[in-house]
Amino acid sequence: MGLINYLTTVRFDFGAVADLAGDLASLKIARPLIVTDAGVLAAGLVERICLAAPQLRSAPVFDAVPTNPTEEAVEAALEPYRSGGCDGLVAIGGGSPIDLAKAVALLATHDGLLEGYAAILRGIPKITARVAPVIAIPTTSGTGSEVGRAALITLNDGRKLGFISPHLIPKLAVCDPELTLGLPPGLTAATGMDALTHCVETFLSPRDNPPAEAIALDGLSRAVRYIERAVKNGADVEARREMMMAALEGGLTFQKGLGAVHSLSHALGGLKDLRLHHGTLNAVLLPAVLRYNEEAAGTKYDALRRAAGLDAKADIARFVEDLNGRLGLPKTLREMGVPSRVFGATAAAAVADHSTATNPRALAEAEFKQILEEAF
Repeated sequence: MGLINYLTTVRFDFGAVADLAGDLASLKIARPLIVTDAGVLAAGLVERICLAAPQLRSAPVFDAVPTNPTEEAVEAALEPYRSGGCDGLVAIGGGSPIDLAKAVALLATHDGLLEGYAAILRGIPKITARVAPVIAIPTTSGTGSEVGRAALITLNDGRKLGFISPHLIPKLAVCDPELTLGLPPGLTAATGMDALTHCVETFLSPRDNPPAEAIALDGLSRAVRYIERAVKNGADVEARREMMMAALEGGLTFQKGLGAVHSLSHALGGLKDLRLHHGTLNAVLLPAVLRYNEEAAGTKYDALRRAAGLDAKADIARFVEDLNGRLGLPKTLREMGVPSRVFGATAAAAVADHSTATNPRALAEAEFKQILEEAF
């Protein structure tokens, strides 16, 4: 059995942001850069969080994080980090601000171009413990990036690549479900299905990691039980807490690797002429990938059905399709505005994606195209 490390410090509770001043001091962050996006800033969440820590009240704020974080935005955020003499980052928002903060923490302390640290370009060993410390404060319940070892960044040439290292895991994740109260239904649904997909894909990964599999099944169970409640009533305190835990657990299972859903959503998310939400892509792609993978999954689909509270013979792909429908999410890639002309390039990019290696059933371009066509 290989070494299993879980993983970083997590503080999880309503009001968890109240201790940020002590957190910053314990991590020796005196001059943080706040990384967020315009929506989180406009919602007043940054101002609210900054009240908890004097170190944050005069901190520079970078709020130009795009829906899918880009190398251009990383370079833009590096400027206030360096000019402000910053020594750490506080990422506030969903996966995009947190991933971008990780990339800034990397380039602020490592020489060379971002591309040189990409996982598929043999960059993992180049990432060292010099990475600047990051505190991650999620304001959605989906990505799990607050405890994830990866950052997904679209490079200037259009490639969406993964940057992976245990050194990129935030030093602290502050998970305060209160920050998600009132999140709009559509975003609650999309991010919630992101969390659900993480639990499913990591559980199906062929890597041997029983603790991660147990966490994935628990996260799936929570997501299935509470996602519809969270979407229906944004003020449902119990549902918000359980969805934030499901998202956290999805992130804690990343050590097993993901699969074909993420290979394709990474490739599609890198398309510059479309703004495709990662969680929505995962929700739409998951049923077709589940059908493709079932023959290679052994008894694992039985465990998924039990965790989801389904009958022993239930069609789990159909269950996900029906759940997407009840949540008001798109049914197809076509509804999301994805043109079929991109399928060839998307399939080629998916083959090269780091998530493909841990899909339970082998895929080449032809199989990826088949999945795209089924989801279209």
